[in-house]
Amino acid sequence: QVQLVESGGGLVQAGGSLRLSCAASGSTSRRYTMGWFRQAPGKEREFVAAISYSGGNTLYAESVKGRFTIYRENAENTLYLQMSKLKSEDTGVYYCAADRYWSGATMGEYWGQGTQVTVSS
Repeated sequence: QVQLVESGGGLVQAGGSLRLSCAASGSTSRRYTMGWFRQAPGKEREFVAAISYSGGNTLYAESVKGRFTIYRENAENTLYLQMSKLKSEDTGVYYCAADRYWSGATMGEYWGQGTQVTVSS
């Protein structure tokens, strides 16, 4: 198993930037696919971005393409989500996820507790 802890959330103005981090521990020797999801108030959790272990494959939701970048530092067991040009609709709890397999937007064997991102307009 792998444990995931997100950090970096906060309050930011529309148009601003924020970087989320996800620290992995536990069975980090496995080559996990990792990703980010988010859940806005009153809505279901939705896929944001995913990245393969090597970083060679990435996938983004249409709503964040060109604004968000997912990347990882395997030596540090850390996943990142660089968010720019933030909009009010990006507000929500952001969750880190890990999966033993590449399954794109349907990934998610392991989950973190989430970190709140609030974008003020």
